[in-house]
Amino acid sequence: MKKFIILTLSLLLASCSSGGDNTDTTPTPTPTEDSFIRAADMSFVPEIEASGYQYKNNNTTQDPLLTLKNAGVNYIRIRLWNNPSNGHSNLTEVKQLATRVRNLGLKVWLTVHYSDTWADPANQTKPAAWQNLNFTSLKSAVSTYTSQIMSEINPDIIQIGNETNDGFLWPEGKLSTNESQYLELASAAITSVRNANSTTKIMLHYAGISNSADWFFNKVKNLNYDYIGISYYPVYHGTSLTDLKTKLTSLSQTFGKKIIIAETSYPFSLSYNDWTNNVVGQNNQLVSGYEANFTGQKNYITAIKSLIKEVPNGIGFCYWGGEWVAFKGSQATDGSTWENQALWDFNNNAVEGIQAFKKD
Repeated sequence: MKKFIILTLSLLLASCSSGGDNTDTTPTPTPTEDSFIRAADMSFVPEIEASGYQYKNNNTTQDPLLTLKNAGVNYIRIRLWNNPSNGHSNLTEVKQLATRVRNLGLKVWLTVHYSDTWADPANQTKPAAWQNLNFTSLKSAVSTYTSQIMSEINPDIIQIGNETNDGFLWPEGKLSTNESQYLELASAAITSVRNANSTTKIMLHYAGISNSADWFFNKVKNLNYDYIGISYYPVYHGTSLTDLKTKLTSLSQTFGKKIIIAETSYPFSLSYNDWTNNVVGQNNQLVSGYEANFTGQKNYITAIKSLIKEVPNGIGFCYWGGEWVAFKGSQATDGSTWENQALWDFNNNAVEGIQAFKKD
């Protein structure tokens, strides 16, 4: 009898230890890193908010950065000018905006123009403070300035120039006429970044999908950079998404770099909200199949996101001008050329296009 009792107790204990409770022993999966870049350039935000404009979401005032974060944006792109005449986009303002971005748990992508104003394929004007420097001093200024940027902002991604199709810091850094000097200047900036933070990703940025892109990236192939960045606007670079994908694939495979659509945008309307001429306002500037309405804009952004995912080494995209609403008022002739491509409508509300930024 004693043996029977002992055996029974042993069986009961074994039953309890082998599943007698409801404890879930399934291990918790480790979250995967959100490595695909879904970015928005929000450089105008400090200036626009200072005017009294209020960004809204569902008719409720909301921090536009928070609106985008909740929609799925994980990087905020910010331009930096050296000493701009109106004080906006200078180091102090950009540092404050970068801190605000990070406080929301977002990453900072910094576009350093190496100019006091817009730098693009047609304009690469040196900062006024650097105008009379000889080449050796100019290179030193680039190094010192870049080191300061890294010390004070320390971005996750940094662009060495903006849309540098023919170099930057003209005339010394004009690629087509002073190739060796451009490479020295770019290398000086890159070295300053690497010395400050080896994890910051360095991008070189080209506007368009013409064959000249191959010329540019062949010239810079020996520079120590990480990402190829490409601007693509249908109004400027053609309305074929097939051509876009073909060029991005070719660049990625030829130069062995990760690649990103660094700027793009699309209209939700062909109308306007101030008296400043808009860049896009005609049907022939649109991509076939994507109308200039809220749904068309969302579908375009979604298509861009899907397209870059299909490109070898494609790592993400950035929407440009989403914040550039008609903040100076309906009668302004010096307002926004982009308000019909913004991510907020003419009533200040976030548009449905932000849904395209969701993580999937």
